[in-house]
Amino acid sequence: MADFYVGQTAGARCREGLPALMLLAPFGIAFTVFFLLPTLQTFYMSLTDSSLTRTNAFIGIANYVTLVQDPSFWSAVGNTFYFALLTVIPLTALGLVMALLVNHFTRAGAWLQGAFFLPYILPISVMTLIADWMLQPSTGVINQVLGIERAWLADVSWALPSVAIATVWWTVGFNMLMFLAGLRNIPADLYEAAALDGARGFTLFRTITWPAIRPVVGLALVLQLIASMKVFGQTYILTVGGPFNTTRMTLHYMYETAFTQSDAGYAAAIAMAFVAIVVALSLAQAAFSRWLSRGKA
Repeated sequence: MADFYVGQTAGARCREGLPALMLLAPFGIAFTVFFLLPTLQTFYMSLTDSSLTRTNAFIGIANYVTLVQDPSFWSAVGNTFYFALLTVIPLTALGLVMALLVNHFTRAGAWLQGAFFLPYILPISVMTLIADWMLQPSTGVINQVLGIERAWLADVSWALPSVAIATVWWTVGFNMLMFLAGLRNIPADLYEAAALDGARGFTLFRTITWPAIRPVVGLALVLQLIASMKVFGQTYILTVGGPFNTTRMTLHYMYETAFTQSDAGYAAAIAMAFVAIVVALSLAQAAFSRWLSRGKA
């Protein structure tokens, strides 16, 4: 009798879990076909001496040994880290400030929200055209306002910061919306109770807004770090990696290796190494975000 009830319970659990499996099946199939299998194929290709048109002999970890000793790869990784340093914190901070402004000015909030988010909907080609026009040495708006004639995108010191500033202007609207959603989930009763106790201004932000918004800040930092590490289009269109490879990102170097030098095996090794770097950074950032959300920062 006990075995009967155990079997009946197991069957009931299977029937209850069947709808969940059916709902998860499309994602599982898509994940396997479009992510897992290509990743495994890329890893195998990184262990071969392959071109774009054929898979050559298996050479083991030779591509990775070459990669460790490749100064061009580490230069591209360094440029990518520098770009992330220039964009992650400013995008998170500005997104929060913009969300606070939209949330505070209720009457003009819709107009401010539209103005802040508008650049984000632009295609990357349009964004780079606008940025290139604004950064022109003689006719650009930036130089006319500052009263100088600097070739921003051709300057070794300013090329990557210029692309980073254009990227911040272009993508900050996404973070603004994310923070705005977090702010509007904070109960108004908390602010009303604090106001009755005499709390005003920064005190409200420090005691109510910041503790409630900390998890969103952590999420924004993780998402922005991943997005900044994957930068390719802005630098490729605006500077083509120049001047003197100071804006050549890791993905740009991988692209050149695969499609210019037709060395698909080495490009696959670059891709796998870059994935490992991004995953490690994302895990570290996620750990920091959990620490931040617990209120220890």
